[in-house]
Amino acid sequence: METENKVSQIDDLKEKVVMAIKQVYDPEIPVDVYELGLIYEITVYPVNNVYVMMTLTSPNCPSAEFIPSEVKDKIQQIQGINNVEVEVTFDPPYSQDMMSEAAKLELGFL
Repeated sequence: METENKVSQIDDLKEKVVMAIKQVYDPEIPVDVYELGLIYEITVYPVNNVYVMMTLTSPNCPSAEFIPSEVKDKIQQIQGINNVEVEVTFDPPYSQDMMSEAAKLELGFL
């Protein structure tokens, strides 16, 4: 029973992390970074540490400096979060295929 509670707490926290990430936008695109498909991995560890692996639309993205730090800041604002690590990778490279259906619709790709 205790294990189920811990799993449930981690799932709840992961959902809050996703909601926090959805508040971050690339300033050039009117869609949040989660729906754009820039988030590759979200791991919530049992001690409420969070690891996020993400990418950017391009290695030369003018927002490269602040988007990952804004993701980290939004996650750190969640009550109960301890440590947050955001890693940026370009492997695999970003493509428009990674966007959610909602993002594609919003941007007129559907």
